[in-house]
Formats: sequence, structure tokens, C-alpha cells
Amino acid sequence: MSTHIAAEPGQIAPVVLFPGDPLRAKWIAETFLDDAELYSQTRGMLGFTGTWQGHRISVQGSGMGQPSMAIYANELFESYAVQTIVRVGSCGALTEQVKVRDIIIANGASTDSGINRVRFHGLDYAPVADFALLRAAVEASESEELDATVHVGQLFSSDQFYSTRPELTEPFVAHGILGVEMEAAGLYTLAAYHRRRALAICTVSDHIVTGEETTAQEREQTFGHMVRIALRAATSV
Repeated sequence: MSTHIAAEPGQIAPVVLFPGDPLRAKWIAETFLDDAELYSQTRGMLGFTGTWQGHRISVQGSGMGQPSMAIYANELFESYAVQTIVRVGSCGALTEQVKVRDIIIANGASTDSGINRVRFHGLDYAPVADFALLRAAVEASESEELDATVHVGQLFSSDQFYSTRPELTEPFVAHGILGVEMEAAGLYTLAAYHRRRALAICTVSDHIVTGEETTAQEREQTFGHMVRIALRAATSV
């Protein structure tokens, strides 16, 4: 049992889907997993373990932002020997080439966070996805019958949801960043440190350019395509 995840040894599977929203974790467990059992609800951050097509899978909420995500990712890696984490989250589109409900499979993630600057003594580190997971996710997306477009590209992991300087994302967009969220860069860094696999797959929930957005209920309960891609990818490597 770790500080923030009240699971006993063996209750968490080697593969974990990692939504920010604990209620999305509950929805994923109830919708996609067989015989799902709650192993933790400490601080309301729900975690479940069940099976999908014979594979043992856990789903753990991470909270919002890199500091919260890092608590759960570190404990999953260190206390429960988790080998693979796939973030299944939402993001905002930063360019008109991406539409609401499109899916972004993140090959890398830039950030404005100071966490990596502290970790790397002011030097720049490029957080990237595990290649085997990335390739498996792309292959899974090509085999799924989707009513959404799938993009492979970079995300921008921001420490601020309500930024007072939105113009700061413009250079990132000019260099090919597709969407903004709050966790991927930190997850990729921690996975690299622990020598584990990590990938972020995000559904576009709102559009920074056009102002289009989904509802809170839609973000919690209707992003099933990315979950299926994540499950197929995580169980094939």
C-alpha cells in the first residue's frame, strides 16, 4: 500500500489506463472491463482492476496537472511494479487542422512546467512516448472503425488551465504542436526515469481557436474510441 493509493500488493495490474478524471476511470472500468473491482478511493481518486479480452487491466485516476499525475505515476511504478501506463485524457485543439472529438496520439510533449527544469538543472529534456506503444496505438487506430480522425503529433503540457497569456502558445503551434493538456510531458519523463512504457492518447474536448466544446458529461462518458485504441495498444506490446 502506497501513500496515496490504498491498494494491496497484487491488486494493480502491470498495465494501467490513466485518465485524469476519477469518474472517467469509473466509466472505463464499468464499460470496458469484466469483473472490475475497486481497489482504491483514497481522496476520491478511484482505481479499478478487471480484465479486457483476457488481459488484466487497471484504471487509475490521476487528477489534473503534472504534480498530481506525478504522485500517482510514481507510486504505480515504484510501489506496484506497473510496467505500462497509457494516459486516456482530454485536450484542447490549438490548430484548425484538428477538430473537436478528433484523437491525438502524442509522440512527444512540450511543456511550460518548471518540474523538468528542476530535474535537469535548467537544461531542456525532450519527453517522448515509448515507441512500441506509439506504433501499437497507431496500428490499433487503423484497425478500429472510428468516426473521428486520428492525429499523431506533439501535445503541449501546460501548468495553467486559465492562462493569462494565451499568445505564448503561438510559437508551439508554429512548430507543429496540435493540442494542449496538462500531464503528458511529466508522464513521459517519469516513465523514462523508471524504464517503463508510457503513452498519452487524448480526445479533443474543446477548441481553443473556434471555441467549440463538449460538455462535462461527454468528457466523462463518451470518449470510447481512444479507450479502445489504448487497450489494444497496451495489450499488444
